[in-house]
Amino acid sequence: MRLLRSTDLALRVLMRLAVATGSSPTTRQVAEGMDVPYTHTAKVVAELQHLGLVDARRGRGGGLSLTEQGRTASVGRLVRAFEGDGDVVDCEGATPCPLNPGCRLRGALRHAQEAFFAALDPLTVQDIIAGPTGPLLLEISKRA
Repeated sequence: MRLLRSTDLALRVLMRLAVATGSSPTTRQVAEGMDVPYTHTAKVVAELQHLGLVDARRGRGGGLSLTEQGRTASVGRLVRAFEGDGDVVDCEGATPCPLNPGCRLRGALRHAQEAFFAALDPLTVQDIIAGPTGPLLLEISKRA
């Protein structure tokens, strides 16, 4: 399973903000530090704000900060929110699959997808910045 670009960016934004103690980087600074387009970052930040994981303040002294809910958010929950919980394959699309009535693959793929999410459920944003990741993120944020 490959994550959507927005899901990947959402995780990286949360990780970046988790190490931003004492500072509130702007969306532009976060985008530049991760070398991604500002417009894409702004859309992801808006969704993270809607989910209650990020606070965004405009104007002088503004910037982004991680909420407590964002710090303790389940990575699995976040991935589900961005990826959606639809089937891995579209068996009933514009041209429905002729195997659909008797296919066992759809169920197996659904089971694998749930196992993927379940493996991420116990992890929090705080967990994924531990170890070598946190210091690496700090170095990246200093360069931006």
